[in-house]
Amino acid sequence: MVLDPRLRGDTACEVDAPHPLAPGTGFAETAAVMVTNANPFPRLLTLWLAALAALLVLSAPARADDVSAAARGVVRVVVIATVDGEMVDVEHGTGFAVAPNRVVTNAHVVELMERYPGDTVVGVVPSEGDRSFEGRVVRIDKSRDLALIEVSGVRLPPLTLYTGGVGEGDSAIALGYPGNVDLATARSVDDFVTPTAPVRSQGVLSGNRRLEGTAVLVHTANIARGNSGGPLLDACGRVLGVNSALTRGEEGDASFAFAISDGELITFLREAEQQVATIATPCLTLADADARDRADAERQSVEDRERTRAAAERAREERATALEQARADNTETRENMIAAAALLLALSVLATGGAGLLLTRGQKREAKFAAIGGAVLFVGAIATFLLRPDFDPASIASADESGNTAATRVTPLSGPLECTLVPERSRIILSPVETVRFDWRADGCMNGRTQYAEAPGGGWERILVPSEDATVSVLRFDPVSGSYTNSRYLLSAESMDRARTLRGQVQQKACAADTGARAALATQQSAIRTSLPQQVNERLVYRCTAAK
Repeated sequence: MVLDPRLRGDTACEVDAPHPLAPGTGFAETAAVMVTNANPFPRLLTLWLAALAALLVLSAPARADDVSAAARGVVRVVVIATVDGEMVDVEHGTGFAVAPNRVVTNAHVVELMERYPGDTVVGVVPSEGDRSFEGRVVRIDKSRDLALIEVSGVRLPPLTLYTGGVGEGDSAIALGYPGNVDLATARSVDDFVTPTAPVRSQGVLSGNRRLEGTAVLVHTANIARGNSGGPLLDACGRVLGVNSALTRGEEGDASFAFAISDGELITFLREAEQQVATIATPCLTLADADARDRADAERQSVEDRERTRAAAERAREERATALEQARADNTETRENMIAAAALLLALSVLATGGAGLLLTRGQKREAKFAAIGGAVLFVGAIATFLLRPDFDPASIASADESGNTAATRVTPLSGPLECTLVPERSRIILSPVETVRFDWRADGCMNGRTQYAEAPGGGWERILVPSEDATVSVLRFDPVSGSYTNSRYLLSAESMDRARTLRGQVQQKACAADTGARAALATQQSAIRTSLPQQVNERLVYRCTAAK
């Protein structure tokens, strides 16, 4: 077994394979013509890099998955050395964006700069578009075999580094521009005019080792010369490491590859004062996320039904208690009124008897008053008896027909809200915002400036298509359930251009209570939604409550 300590950048003359652009068949002559130009980068590098960027033009279109989304930020890195206006050496490898204008690659990919100080040009070829760009190396760490390149004139989609736990047997995907594929696919200069997606290969993680003092991941994803500096990804497209070296299998020995670990890369970027997105959430397939979401929704539904049942049971118990108390109170009141009526009747009899006695004594005036008093007491007795209350169960407060009391009825959320990420219901592949805060109005206005439209199936929806970032976000909010969802699509440049064209047809920019304007917004957003892939890359689910 032979260890190839570095996946050195491929040139046509370094690869032992027949190729139409090998020395003696046109490459040297073409290069000589290019280096005679007064300004070497715009012509020499642009032509050469544009050619290299098209090596996979015959490949299938990028798929709408997480690895293809990550490929948008993968680039080819080319270093050309010239002496006295003549190109003397070329090396190329792979890199990936850690910021819109910063690319990571291997230090050995740009080592020509040390061998030819002042006579080298560094170029970057994105995986999309039709241009190459000049780069500037801002930091090199030869001990870790890492380099950081700054590029201007282009905005690249940065990749996210995965800092969570990995284990042997976990899936690993390599992206890059292997030189042996270059040699196999290129037949003429015409094959090198269109940028293309990097080659992907898949394997598994095989362990952790140290290579020349640097922590590395051992894996089985096929890589070759030219993959230097390319990312090793998990199934969600997050960076596990930087491909750097491989073993050469001889006499039946298996071939393994080495990727510089994220821990080493993060330390390097920290020393370079370069911020990078990191995430520790394990990779979760969309199917698993959907299953978790359904399970959580079912659990929530069960809990809601249980709360409703318990509330209804409490309401029934409270009503039974109220009925019992009301019946007792009614019985006591009736008994008291009957007793009062009896007392009044007795007094009435006494008054009437006294009137007769007074009349026999000749006291007519006193007898008259006594008779009137007796009559009044008799009428009062009759009235008291007749007015005794009957018991009416319907007069006791009860639960409504659905079994919910007023305390259990749901009131849609509005006003200042605070939404917390629910990881178990989310599929996270980038660094998420843990807490979202906004002010919500019942007419679908968020923060007083962004109008949402009524969404199919209930709730409100707004689709955001940014002018720079290559990500479309479908935002949905349900004020009744308190669920806020951000579904993110990581699209190719072509798909983003199409989405931006459709966004231009959206007229409703500010908030408006007009239902007609919201209906038009819903129709225009439907056209954007139809253009999106069926599978979402990232889905962030939040649970919202009134802000404290």
